[in-house]
Amino acid sequence: MTALLDRPAPGRFVEPVPAPPRDSPRPVARRPLLRRLTSGATPYLYLVPALAGLVVWVYSPLVQTIELSFYDWNLVPTSPARPAGWSNYTEAFNLPQLGRATVNTLVYLLALLPFTIVIPVVVVLLSQRVHGRARAFYRTAIFAPYLIAPVVTAIVWRWLLDPNGGLVNQILGLFGITPISFLRDPKWAMWSIVVIVGWQLLGFAVLVVSAGLSGISDDYAAAARTDGATERQITRRITLPLLSPTLLFMATLTVLAAAQLMFPMIQTLTQGGPGDSTTNLYYLLYDTAFGSFDVGLASAASVLFFLGFGLIAWGAVWLMDRWSFHDD
Repeated sequence: MTALLDRPAPGRFVEPVPAPPRDSPRPVARRPLLRRLTSGATPYLYLVPALAGLVVWVYSPLVQTIELSFYDWNLVPTSPARPAGWSNYTEAFNLPQLGRATVNTLVYLLALLPFTIVIPVVVVLLSQRVHGRARAFYRTAIFAPYLIAPVVTAIVWRWLLDPNGGLVNQILGLFGITPISFLRDPKWAMWSIVVIVGWQLLGFAVLVVSAGLSGISDDYAAAARTDGATERQITRRITLPLLSPTLLFMATLTVLAAAQLMFPMIQTLTQGGPGDSTTNLYYLLYDTAFGSFDVGLASAASVLFFLGFGLIAWGAVWLMDRWSFHDD
């Protein structure tokens, strides 16, 4: 009944109600300014812990080291630090052990490259032939030494290399070789540390190279086999070029971090001896600061080494961009 009353009478004109235009924009609810700023800053808030760690553990000590490099101080709290100007930097170039430590550091770096590049590539390529659970066990066994603390590693190897009943000398005795004092003989001490550090870094290098190899598509090798290429040709012309970014990364990491990783081994096993034959730049800095108690000189030398390794890192990044092949 109500519907019938609402209908217009016959012959009566009813003005149509205009419909809203379809293209008219809908009103947008404006968010408060604080909420918009907070929502935009949310991704950056996840970086705050990492940035705080960098400021506290990296940049703050770096600034303090640069500041101490211009003072003479012997680490005694009651002794005031005296301004020294640029004399510490001049004296840093005249350290008596600097030449030997620099040469030893270069020898360490070059000797470790086979353990972080050549041997890992061979191990990863051979592990491709192992299938199933055996491959996981194989890689885990190689990676396990990297999980051991360096000091524990040094203690174990000191027992293995002991000239009086060490396991290594016992095995050599089976072949009629007289016991060798690996850690006390200048001819053997440096190479013993190289082998120990290389043995510990091998697992990490294998893991990195394995990750780089898994990122290479299998389509390249399949296409090469279709064209009649042998496995050796595939490895030399496809796998290794595409693996070059990973290998250059490992080379850069070896140059920048290997000297630092060798410090606990040198400190625990040889203390830089015999006759400075195992001293590297990091141990020289430690001995200058905490052995001779010359913090200003050690800080100046640290700043110079920081700049030197920074140039090396820049050159390594330049080489990575110039000589690397990428799987696009």
